[in-house]
Amino acid sequence: MTVSAHDVAAALRARLPGLPTKKLHKLLYYCQGHHLAAFGTPLFGEAISAWDMGPVVGTLWRAERSGDIPGPQRLGEAELNTIGYVVSRYGKLTGTDLEHLTHSETPWQYANTARMPGESARIELDWLRDYFTTTGALDDDDETPVDAAEVRAILKGAEARRNPNPRPDDPERLRAQVAELRAQLGRSA
Repeated sequence: MTVSAHDVAAALRARLPGLPTKKLHKLLYYCQGHHLAAFGTPLFGEAISAWDMGPVVGTLWRAERSGDIPGPQRLGEAELNTIGYVVSRYGKLTGTDLEHLTHSETPWQYANTARMPGESARIELDWLRDYFTTTGALDDDDETPVDAAEVRAILKGAEARRNPNPRPDDPERLRAQVAELRAQLGRSA
C-alpha cells in the first residue's frame, strides 16, 4: 500500500519529537529506499528530488511551508516496520550527517548531475531500488544502528577531500602552453 509522505512524516515526528525539517527529508529518503528494497513498491507516492542540501520531498516541504497539512492516515504494519527500521538505523544522526551521507550515495549523485545549484532534479525510484537492494543494502552481519559519532569521524573533512581547493593557474605556465599550442598549429598549417 502506497501512502502519503505526510503520513510517513507524521509517524517519523511521533517517534522523534522535535524532528528538524532537514533531517526529516533525509529520513523520508531512507524510508523510501529501504521500503523499495524490501517490498518492491514505493512507501509513498510523492517524488524525492535532489536539492543543494540533499534529498527533499518537495511537495511536502512546500505544503508545510504554506501550512497546508492534511491529518495523518493510519499506516499498515509494513509501513510502520520500515519507519521503525529507518529510525533505529539513522535516527541518532543529525540532519547534516544525513546530508553528507546522502551526498555520497548514487541516487542523489545521479540526480545531482542533471541540476544546477539552487535547482532540483528528481531522484528516480529505480535508482533508489537499485541502490538499496545492492550497495545500500545491509549485510546479514550489519544489523546494528549507525553510530552518529562513527559517521561524523568518517565524514570529517570529507568535503575538503571531495572538493580540494585547486591552486590558481600559474600565468607563466599558461603562457608557455599557449605559445606551444600556437607553434604546433603553425607547423601543421
